[in-house]
Amino acid sequence: MDRTLRLALGSIAVGVLVLGLKYLAYVLTGSIALYSDALESIINVATAVAAFFAVRLSAIPPDANHPYGHHKAEYLSAVLEGVLIVVAAFAILREAYYGFLAPKPLDAPFEGLMINAAASAINAVWCIVLFRYGRRWRSPALVADASHLWTDVVTSGGVLIGVGLVAVTGWLQLDSALAAFVAINILWSGWKLVRESIGGLMDEAAPPEILDRVRKLISAHAEGALEAHDLRTRQAGRVTFVDFHLVVPGSMSVSECHALCDRLEAALHKAIEHAAINIHVEPEEKAKQLSGIPVL
Repeated sequence: MDRTLRLALGSIAVGVLVLGLKYLAYVLTGSIALYSDALESIINVATAVAAFFAVRLSAIPPDANHPYGHHKAEYLSAVLEGVLIVVAAFAILREAYYGFLAPKPLDAPFEGLMINAAASAINAVWCIVLFRYGRRWRSPALVADASHLWTDVVTSGGVLIGVGLVAVTGWLQLDSALAAFVAINILWSGWKLVRESIGGLMDEAAPPEILDRVRKLISAHAEGALEAHDLRTRQAGRVTFVDFHLVVPGSMSVSECHALCDRLEAALHKAIEHAAINIHVEPEEKAKQLSGIPVL
């Protein structure tokens, strides 16, 4: 099984475990804030399942109907996660509203808080794992899952403190206020996730640091060419698509041009993992000296 798939599958297992613990904490206490935390964990499981299938689909090689691959499936998963987060937020706000109108005392708050804290600790550890490998392997689905989990960890910490205060002070309305805070926080998280995913679906250019690296590599490894211009990049999941025009002397043979392009592609592949490169060779009269990339 692919390493990214293994992590996505691990997210499902962790999500189910954390959901069970947080729901148990809610049952023990009757706290609406802990209920909101458990409801967010249901979304974690659903999004982990979506991420697993998205990563699996994105790994399918190109075919006749998808000649550029299936990499954008991961962005669709991230959009779905954002939508589910928004749905969960409104469900929590509804419970917070009714809880504020008719507050109920907490049962077994200490036991519930300890169980919820254990669940949050598990989430925090898994979140670190997903961030580290999701960024290293450039998987939007894993990074999106990690981002949502980090929001869950932060809000869970706030909920734990707040429910503890409810148990100590007896101010029952604070429980509903905390649930509303959780809802607003994950609503913002969902919006950011959708916005970033739409950027990927709209073929945004690679980050500035990658663009700068590509320019330097072209300049350093295109010996024999005159210049490179019309550099374009886009990202789809783990793949960075790079295409540019390479201007060569009219006296250069086809074999020499081919060897030059092979050398450039090798340098770019070595520096940028999962790069897909397309080079269009042009004669010297097509040079754009003012806007082209100079060759060292």
